[in-house]
Amino acid sequence: MPRKKPFSNKQKKKQLQVKREKKRGETGSSRSSRNASVERGPGRDRQSDTSDSETTDIRRINHQPGTRDGRYDPNRFRLHYEKESKEEVEKRKKIAMEKILKPVAEKQLEIDMTQIYPEEKGLDFPRRPSWHYNMQREELLRKEEKSFLEYLEALNSKNPPGTLSHFEHNLETWRQLWRVMEMSDVILLIVDIRHTVLHFPPALYHYITGELKKYIILVLNKVDLCPAPLVLAWKHYLTKQFPHLHCVCFTSHPGQPYRTLLQKKRMRKKAGWNQAGGPFHIMRACQEITAGRVDLSSWEKKIQRDAVAVGTEGDQADDGSESVLMEHHSDVAMEMNSPTQELYKDGVLTLGCIGFPNVGKSSVLNSLVGRKVVSVSRTPGHTKYFQTYYLTPTVKLCDCPGLVFPSQVDKQLQILAGIYPVSQLQEPYSSVGYLCERTNFLSVLKLTHPDHSPGTPQDPKTQDWTAWDVCEAWAERRGYKTAKAARNDVYRAANSLLRLAIDGRLCLCLRPPGYVQSKDEWESHPDLAEIIALQGRKEEEDECGDREDDEDESSSELEEDNDRDADDDEDADGDDEDDTVKADRKGLTLNMFSVLGENECE
Repeated sequence: MPRKKPFSNKQKKKQLQVKREKKRGETGSSRSSRNASVERGPGRDRQSDTSDSETTDIRRINHQPGTRDGRYDPNRFRLHYEKESKEEVEKRKKIAMEKILKPVAEKQLEIDMTQIYPEEKGLDFPRRPSWHYNMQREELLRKEEKSFLEYLEALNSKNPPGTLSHFEHNLETWRQLWRVMEMSDVILLIVDIRHTVLHFPPALYHYITGELKKYIILVLNKVDLCPAPLVLAWKHYLTKQFPHLHCVCFTSHPGQPYRTLLQKKRMRKKAGWNQAGGPFHIMRACQEITAGRVDLSSWEKKIQRDAVAVGTEGDQADDGSESVLMEHHSDVAMEMNSPTQELYKDGVLTLGCIGFPNVGKSSVLNSLVGRKVVSVSRTPGHTKYFQTYYLTPTVKLCDCPGLVFPSQVDKQLQILAGIYPVSQLQEPYSSVGYLCERTNFLSVLKLTHPDHSPGTPQDPKTQDWTAWDVCEAWAERRGYKTAKAARNDVYRAANSLLRLAIDGRLCLCLRPPGYVQSKDEWESHPDLAEIIALQGRKEEEDECGDREDDEDESSSELEEDNDRDADDDEDADGDDEDDTVKADRKGLTLNMFSVLGENECE
């Protein structure tokens, strides 16, 4: 029997590290079942993974375990971003530890679309190459791969390394976007109202309205997280910039504030998904677009029934009396779908839901249906399958996986917008610093400086803070400690702060150009009452003083004990269908806008 070779602890540690990297998809260009190129059953052709090229190093995000039956690959549409170098990560970490945070003026929160999508940089998105029905499927796939690689090469030639933000490198996800746009009669582009300019690429608008000759409805989602004057300003700005755009405001949580800063789930009322604000406005926009060519009366009656259910016994509409037909489309059927197909075929209106990750596409779809048909999560890239749902016999909804378009936005702002899973960030501290410079974090988080001596008076506003200090103070307050040395776990604290920002508890909202100068006009605009009613917020709530019940907050800390793994939990953002927060707790409802100041969100 051969003698066993010695295996040191150092070698074992390295072996485990390699195993973890393989699980996260950081193995470079090696092919495996976790990548987009997979064998999808016997007799099927292999989908090639074109994200790996000779000039880029790709990191695959949000790996999911495979299924035993092997019918589909759950990682086929996983996020593919360009990997950052260790030197760049360490440089940002050092800056976060040394740079003193200074408040940013509200004027600097005004961002024009040309700053993020400059025309001269060629920040377009990959287009599907021309094809015809006589082409073989394998030939079409090869043509799409070649076109996508040429697109990446042209994009990198116009933009030096380091100037582009994170964007999708997975061809499989772009293919889904092409199919959805071709199959749909009207496109629902869903954006987060807090970061509208990040989520609305002008190239996509011009392609849909120009080349495809289709209509686009921009759904400003999560309007309950923004002050009403800011929502109104964004709506007018976008309508003025893009004349063929139908702009609609939407929220899945009208009048449902967080009781405390640290509450993990929202106060969902008994009505569930039926209480969303905005489905009626989307239906009206579709009626205006179709101009009587599609009978939408069944949709209007459904919305009225849901409204009655909300006003009476809440969840009556979800008792199974109405069923939603769900369809799965095969790759062949989607790939050979004609871009010049007949609009409103068979008298059915097809709505395609597209947008960036984590903007709430699945929540909008659930709200339109009136009950939960799609699982939702704060984790970007949670939707991994192309499915269609018949809302009524004449209205069909298509859900598309979210993807990120190339831009020149700050990567820290991208992370705060939720396009990157917080639990997989290599360096979250610079994003925390970016957030703290643009929010009134001291009054909200109520931190004690790490260098403060116990028993001596302190004023946190007069002390110098770095991003590292903020994370260390938050770790001390929340009791986050490392396992071995019991030091403050600043990494976990940084992730916790970023989750608060993504969920809207610590809210950062961008402004349209000229908002600060004309702020008084928007605050007294005649359409302001309509936005407030849609948000479900009482006007007197915006006039309350800064109040916080420490006892109620301490009771809510138990709800966030497992926030280390919250990004991997399905329905982590509290959008599950039947969960409610107990209302018998003592304490006052905390209005985040009151904490941050009147009509402010920064």
